[in-house]
Amino acid sequence: MASTLSSSAEPSLTADGAKVNMAFIGAIVAVATIGGFMFGYDSGVINGTQAGLEKAFGLSKLGTGLNVGAILIGCAVGAFAAGRLADVFGRRTVMIAAAAAFILSALGAGAASSSALFIAARILGGLGVGAASVLSPVYISEVTPAHLRGRLSSLQQIMIISGLTGAFVANYALAHTAGASTAPLWLGIAAWRWMFWLQVIPAAIFFLTLLIIPESPRFLVARRREAAAQAVLSRLFGPAEGARKVAQIRASLAADHHKPKLSDLVDKATGKVRPIVWAGVGLGAFQQLVGINIVFYYGAVLWQSVGFSEDDALKINILSGALSVLACLATIAVIDRIGRKPLLLIGSLGMAAALGTMAVCFSTGRLLDGALELSDQTGLVALIAANLYAVLFNMTLGPVMWVMLGEMFPNQIRGSGLAVAGFAQWMANFAISVSFPALAVGLGLSLTYGFYAAAALVSFFFVRALVTETRGRELEEMVG
Repeated sequence: MASTLSSSAEPSLTADGAKVNMAFIGAIVAVATIGGFMFGYDSGVINGTQAGLEKAFGLSKLGTGLNVGAILIGCAVGAFAAGRLADVFGRRTVMIAAAAAFILSALGAGAASSSALFIAARILGGLGVGAASVLSPVYISEVTPAHLRGRLSSLQQIMIISGLTGAFVANYALAHTAGASTAPLWLGIAAWRWMFWLQVIPAAIFFLTLLIIPESPRFLVARRREAAAQAVLSRLFGPAEGARKVAQIRASLAADHHKPKLSDLVDKATGKVRPIVWAGVGLGAFQQLVGINIVFYYGAVLWQSVGFSEDDALKINILSGALSVLACLATIAVIDRIGRKPLLLIGSLGMAAALGTMAVCFSTGRLLDGALELSDQTGLVALIAANLYAVLFNMTLGPVMWVMLGEMFPNQIRGSGLAVAGFAQWMANFAISVSFPALAVGLGLSLTYGFYAAAALVSFFFVRALVTETRGRELEEMVG
């Protein structure tokens, strides 16, 4: 379907003098990043609904973990499948399917009459989240100029955090209006169910706006639809640059010009998986092993466990989300100046220190009726460390991983590389999120957060050894 977005605005110039239609690029990037918003909202809406789930379905701690983590099974499958399907049907087409999954999942999760039905609805939503998580950043990277790619791709993380914060705000407003997340709201239905149904609004906007953006030109060339690709690139960069880029993209594909396939991830000369694939898998896994989604998914429960009320805990989630958005804005200002790798290294050390501080704080608490209590002073230090950790994550590993996964792979293996790296990211997410309730009880919060701190420290050495800087390089120059 041809795009109906207007591209009549005056183009600007890149650093090398090529024409760039920033109005058109801005419009289609804005649509693509709604996928990031949906990623964040669908992931964050569960935060604040656990009490409702436990009451409605009579869940144990393990059962709560499975219901909270159910979405992640779908996310892992969705990320892997989307990376491959995007090479067959196109980036935009698969994102449209993801938007439909968001709508159906929101309706189903809110209406679920049993844990099994709820899990099924959340897995469906996970398929959409997984697809959006890998395809929104790669789509952005494939339609933006190299000198702006880091900044524009970083918008994905802002929209993820905006979606999370939007879910936190909606959850707080609904629970506050009803009196509690488990209390009846409109039509006598519990507030926690409305938290899921509200998601239909942004999901529908995502679905409708996707219908008016063009397909990725890199996908079109890979599918030998070069005339269509040149038409899109001409609107983005002007006719002359569009023709030149088509030739560059064609030359960057496999020598025999075969269509991208999963086996391309293996180096034909050595018979081994390409090093760039291991770098992508590692980045994806470490982004979750540092424990960020414990803050996202269990934030309300965590802060209640150290003495805050449900109302105050939901307010803290909103504060964390706002600080994270500001952190992402700082990243946008510097990522195309200082590069990706320095940000990753700074973030790894900073997060290790913040998580270590939280682990020490939790070690000083005492159990009272099964709940951890901290002194006022220690609780404040833990709260500051947690928010500092969230800020560091959202200045560094959070946005930079998505930027790099969208740009680090050569054209021939980008879809397949994303499939594998995205799968690793979501499987690590699942393992961390589902294990947290049991680990927090069995090992305690101190040892659990100590593990996350150790993972952050190990990620420093991983990045230093295996990650290659991509700042300012054209996608056709990526090797691995």
